[in-house]
Amino acid sequence: MEDYNKIIESLGVKFIKARNIRILQPITIKNFYDVENTLLILYNGEVSIGEERIKVDVGDMLFIPGGKHVTVTYGDPNNPKVVSNEEFMTHRESYWEGNHDPRLIGHLPNSFGFVSFEAKVFDSVNFFNSLDVPPFIIKREEGLANTIDQILAEDMNDLAGKGRIIKIKTEEIVIEVVRYILKNHLFVEQLVTNSTYFKDPRLIDIFAYIKDNLGGDLSNKVLANVANVSEDYVGQYFKMLTGINPQDYIEYQRMEAAVGLLRTSKKSIRAIGAEVGYKDTAYFCRRFKMMFGIPAGKMRRRESLMNV
Repeated sequence: MEDYNKIIESLGVKFIKARNIRILQPITIKNFYDVENTLLILYNGEVSIGEERIKVDVGDMLFIPGGKHVTVTYGDPNNPKVVSNEEFMTHRESYWEGNHDPRLIGHLPNSFGFVSFEAKVFDSVNFFNSLDVPPFIIKREEGLANTIDQILAEDMNDLAGKGRIIKIKTEEIVIEVVRYILKNHLFVEQLVTNSTYFKDPRLIDIFAYIKDNLGGDLSNKVLANVANVSEDYVGQYFKMLTGINPQDYIEYQRMEAAVGLLRTSKKSIRAIGAEVGYKDTAYFCRRFKMMFGIPAGKMRRRESLMNV
């Protein structure tokens, strides 16, 4: 338990968004993907997860770690419209309607709420993704449910200290999700296997270097110098501790940074690609769509088109 306390203390938590959504028509989103973690609470109606459509009960929550492709069904699972992630992102207003009245949270038909957030160890590594935690359902946790409601209400209001309250409540959510995993002995093998690298200072140095130099040279030769190991060994060393090779990890970090820039800046796609390490814009766009199932331009349009 002491190890997990140290990990939690090292977590950098960042609130991204919170929404209360009414489902307008039943849909199944194939290969839904986002870089942030999402915690969803079902207020009314139906939501299910996976190809087998495992049902989320009303009042329960669904946790989807960032960086995981997953199939999600919103509404009646018997005859939903099946859409790709790109179709959903492009025409989201056809399937969802946002509620902006805090008095209606939890009282609308066919509705759910969600909070999206980052949780990074040493501000570098996506915690839940790095542990290979799959999406899972959280049952009968009234305290956690109330915290989501409070974040939704704060986000809809314009009160003094709103940002601070949301930050504190989002940190509470992350801790409660970790506690739920430990309390219910979930994903024991993944946690034991994949949490060991948090104790290796050389690997942490690599993570930090990658974060600070996304637009630069991140070859295995450079990483080997950072970790003070041989160039021939650094790839094996990284994969042995994390389960992925360093260049795959670097690409994920670059794409995650690109998503952040698309959502928060007015920089051109060419400039964003260059900033995160892609000199060839066409190659950057191909890799972006391959990872997220949606073109970079539509990712930006998704954020500006509709605040749901």
